[in-house]
Amino acid sequence: MEQKSLNMFVHLCQTLHFGKTAKAFHMSPSTLSRAIQRIEQYVGNELLLRDNRSVLLTEAGIKFQQYAQQQIEQWQQFKQSLDENQQILSGKLSIYCSVTAAYSHLPPLLERFRQQHPQVEIMLTTGDASDALEQIQNKSVDFAIAANPEHLPRSVYFQHLAVIPLAVIAPTMVCNVQQQLHTPTWKWSDIPIILPEHGPARKRFDLWYRKKQQGKANIYATVSGHEALVSMVALGCGLGIVPKVVVENSPVRDKVQYLNNVGEIEPFELGICCLNQNKQQAIIQAFFNAIA
Repeated sequence: MEQKSLNMFVHLCQTLHFGKTAKAFHMSPSTLSRAIQRIEQYVGNELLLRDNRSVLLTEAGIKFQQYAQQQIEQWQQFKQSLDENQQILSGKLSIYCSVTAAYSHLPPLLERFRQQHPQVEIMLTTGDASDALEQIQNKSVDFAIAANPEHLPRSVYFQHLAVIPLAVIAPTMVCNVQQQLHTPTWKWSDIPIILPEHGPARKRFDLWYRKKQQGKANIYATVSGHEALVSMVALGCGLGIVPKVVVENSPVRDKVQYLNNVGEIEPFELGICCLNQNKQQAIIQAFFNAIA
């Protein structure tokens, strides 16, 4: 059975979601469903129990998952042995990060790696930084640039890159938010606030705001991605709490300003992460060696 089919099945066993696995392999859910049906026909057993809401592995499915993982690992070891003999590293390396990280932290890492291994193809996907660990755990990518969570999953390896400070930003344009901030008796609970949907910055906002003891926060909107948050603040929609590096790399940085004397906001640790089980792969090792 071809490696792609095995990889798709193992990925689906991780996500238990046809939509997520289909997106990771750049196909429609219906195409993925037909591919799984062909695997079941090949095996001669039903491997998945599925309906409109859930996907579950059958007993045969659990056994085939173990088989598929063994086959994938053996193939990777075989490829690694060939690469070691050839002394030339080739293949693909997939990386996930935010748009900001693609500007601020990724270029020097890739530059060193590309100089040492020019025949490795780099595949970059950008998106919400809060989704980085999920991309790793779902095996959608090899590496991700992510914030170190409070509880790092045991399956994930994290290597430090930088400490990222956060700040509260406000619009510079004349708007209702600016007028409220210039009122002598303004309160935090009166000012509209824009927040990330989830992730380290959202958790730090919750902790920071609770210390204010000024009642319930006036949340104007929640957005996916810090870059979109900066843009909404620039438009005068409210205040926002974001990593400073996002502001510094934003095309609308001149339309926002930092608020001073707002209290301490805990920074977060940024790093490069991958699955522990993949650390011994030749390309993974080569990347870590290049960025050390």
